[in-house]
Amino acid sequence: MKEEVFSTLTMSLKLLIAQLWIVGMVLQALLAMVLLARKTWKTFPIFTAYSIYSCLVSVGMYALRPSGPVYLNLYSVEEIVGILLGFGVIYEIFRTLLNSYPALRNLARLVFQCMVVALVALGCIVLYVQSSTEHNPFLAAMLTVQEATRTIEVGLLLFLFLFASAFGLHWRQYVFGVALGIGLFISVDLILVTMRLHVGYVAQEVFSITRALAFNLSLVMWLGYLLAPESKTQRMDVPKLSQLEQWNQALMELIHQ
Repeated sequence: MKEEVFSTLTMSLKLLIAQLWIVGMVLQALLAMVLLARKTWKTFPIFTAYSIYSCLVSVGMYALRPSGPVYLNLYSVEEIVGILLGFGVIYEIFRTLLNSYPALRNLARLVFQCMVVALVALGCIVLYVQSSTEHNPFLAAMLTVQEATRTIEVGLLLFLFLFASAFGLHWRQYVFGVALGIGLFISVDLILVTMRLHVGYVAQEVFSITRALAFNLSLVMWLGYLLAPESKTQRMDVPKLSQLEQWNQALMELIHQ
């Protein structure tokens, strides 16, 4: 009896995952079309690439689900690419907000480049030192890098929201919606990846459902912000001598010393 109940529950969870997957593909397709139709790619090329990539990968991975090992190998690769693109979206948010501050913008670019190199190095080290008895050392390395990347991303976005007024960031601006949506997803993903590293794949279906729900909610946020009229509140509402201007000036003076 217990086995029958467990089997029924497992099948129900897998059906729910498939349904959430389909809903996500529809939302991703809509988001990609809206981004292209409104030419948002001119302002957010990395975010547009991230959205289109996620849509294409979702369709492809859904079709490859029955293939077993092929699906798992491709999943690891597409997750790494998705992580790098997600990291790029965070950089793009900061670059957009710092567009008027060249010194801070160059510093942000340097910091993000160093972080990418460090994360790639971390992945290679974990992959090299992983025990040969590990069932999938590549997946273990990917999860470790994913945890480190999500931690950095959450920290950067937390900094962004804490200093929203200094950045001239208003809750009705589309860039705020991009940051809020990806912040929600990566925060949930960080929790799930950390739990997965500690408890394994005992609750894989629950992890998948939670992750899909978080990503679909992020898609709804992005679509809502993109389709809603943006607030006219821009940098003019920020004090003339903002905190960012002070930081930029101080950095410029430091560079030219």
